[in-house]
Amino acid sequence: MSWELLLWLLALSALLALLVQLLRFVRADGDLTLLWAEWQGRRPEWELTDMVIWVTGASSGIGEELVYQLSKLGVSLVLSARRVQELERVKRRCLENGILKEKDIFVLPLDLTDRSSHEAATKAVLQEFGKIDILVNNGGQSQRSLCVDTNLDVFKELMELNYLGTVSLTMCVLPHMIERKQGKIVTVNSLLGIISAPLSSGYCASKHALRGFFNCLRVELAEYPGIVISNICPGPVQSNIVKNSLTEEVTKSIGIDTVQSHKMATSRCVRLMLISMANDLKEVWIADQPFLLVVYLWQYMPTWAWWLTNILGKKRIENFKNGLDADISYFKTWKTKHD
Repeated sequence: MSWELLLWLLALSALLALLVQLLRFVRADGDLTLLWAEWQGRRPEWELTDMVIWVTGASSGIGEELVYQLSKLGVSLVLSARRVQELERVKRRCLENGILKEKDIFVLPLDLTDRSSHEAATKAVLQEFGKIDILVNNGGQSQRSLCVDTNLDVFKELMELNYLGTVSLTMCVLPHMIERKQGKIVTVNSLLGIISAPLSSGYCASKHALRGFFNCLRVELAEYPGIVISNICPGPVQSNIVKNSLTEEVTKSIGIDTVQSHKMATSRCVRLMLISMANDLKEVWIADQPFLLVVYLWQYMPTWAWWLTNILGKKRIENFKNGLDADISYFKTWKTKHD
């Protein structure tokens, strides 16, 4: 075989490999590191059993689905949110699979904005189970309103709940993890903690603040390699987050159901979260296309990202003014949604 033919074969192989990766990316619903971990990494069924896991925002949406999937792994669960009746409903459903017993699930009502209660809540969990292996900061609220129409109290409420409440609870749990020199703090952030989008100025600000705080905390805890700080950044996911979003006044929410067929199934999002937790990934992006592509552009080609964001942003505002979900119908569906 001549050297010229060999070089052509090598070039063709490289081109084919690139083509395969591009096709995989088109169908991707998570960043490439996360999907590699799903394929070759550690399984949640191996890594998370027998742990004590505290989940805030456990009464609906991602938090509710997360505790359902965790309940099948043989963990001890702490369920927190403001709505006690909803927490009890979630607990009953967790017990239906027959794996967990009554003693394995602790319902702990919690208001993230009442920061004075967080220390007592942490002590209650430690008294109940003796340890906290994983804290999942999932509680929060979104926003749907134009910045110029929004009362300052809305921005204050979003920062109090999404940012300061999460930081406060983390600071209460952290000394326990430092004492044990191990633990995981998993924060459900958002793609809007990386990029920005109209109608969510206060929400974006709170999520950007969270990402900055936990990235800084991770570096400060470098002397404790057993403590893992993980940021989970989902895109649009099927839940009530839009329905419960604040609007231009702190006393008003959207209050209506929106079309969700274009969003990722909550079960798929949570499965990828569990993969991230099992593999100690520092930050993951979970979204269907084209949302995932937009995040990659923001990360690596910000000038192009600004151009694309301006185009999509106009459509987002138009959808909102027409009473539609802000993120609907940017593009035709690229792939079949996961069940």
